[in-house]
Amino acid sequence: MDLVYFGSGAFGLPTLERLAARHRVRCIITQPDRPAGRGGRLTPTPIGAWAAEHIPCVPLLKPDRVNEPSVCAQVRAFPTDAWVVIAFGQKLGRALLEGRFAINLHASLLPRWRGAAPINAAVLAGDAETGNSVITLADRMDAGDILAQSRRPLDPALTAGELHDLLAADGPELVDAVLRAHGAGTLSPQVQNETLVTLAPKLSKADGWVDFAQPAEACRRRIHGLTPWPGVTATLGGRSLRLLRVEPSPVGSQQSPVGTIIDPEQGVVACGGATSLRLLTVQPAGGRAMPWADFARGHRIELGATLASGPGGTPC
Repeated sequence: MDLVYFGSGAFGLPTLERLAARHRVRCIITQPDRPAGRGGRLTPTPIGAWAAEHIPCVPLLKPDRVNEPSVCAQVRAFPTDAWVVIAFGQKLGRALLEGRFAINLHASLLPRWRGAAPINAAVLAGDAETGNSVITLADRMDAGDILAQSRRPLDPALTAGELHDLLAADGPELVDAVLRAHGAGTLSPQVQNETLVTLAPKLSKADGWVDFAQPAEACRRRIHGLTPWPGVTATLGGRSLRLLRVEPSPVGSQQSPVGTIIDPEQGVVACGGATSLRLLTVQPAGGRAMPWADFARGHRIELGATLASGPGGTPC
């Protein structure tokens, strides 16, 4: 097929690679290069960087506003059977979409978790299952008809970053199947049930905290759901510590204040409801990620020390 691809984030990379190998990608549209890093160097999006390196012969557009008439005319001039939109970052307007078959890959089982952070939301909520949806584009965010879905169980040990990569790897086959069905005329769009809609709003750095007064399972969901970004930060003995991976512990904490280290060797923290949480992987400020055991060997962790994290993304 002749395709036009709209995308910016790394979530769409596996699908773009598949499309470039099996179809004719006529044009790629991504977000403009943005300053990044300490030096503020202009950096392309993951899609822009990959396209420039691997398929330099394909036109690569980076418009500030994709719906501007000049950009709209340029994009619509490319021969196309379908448009594929994945984590693009701009809404495509009616004038741009008119008369085009356009599909979007979204990382949730719609209508659950419409919005900017569906992967994080699934982990934060403790969903037992998640997946991808391919939908048509609609005026309202993520409200298009469902063309296909893929499903996978959500392992409690997974962080949002790990789940992102798994769902990204599931995308190519799902999108390609929809394109094949479109070509064969066998698609059967399903309208989303509006009574089942849940929302996954955009996250910010201010979300990077955990309340140890919550039960251990709720703390696990929050830490895993915000890893790697914005990440959950706490303080321990005056040291800033990023909490990366945890698990509920069978060790009870009936007599210990929440946030108290009740087993320094194993990294067990008292949580609400007489539950406790074991710290598996942490990252000291300016250091590398490491198992708790390695961190504890290099630092004197006292029994009864307090691990604190406060709202606003800053440690208490």
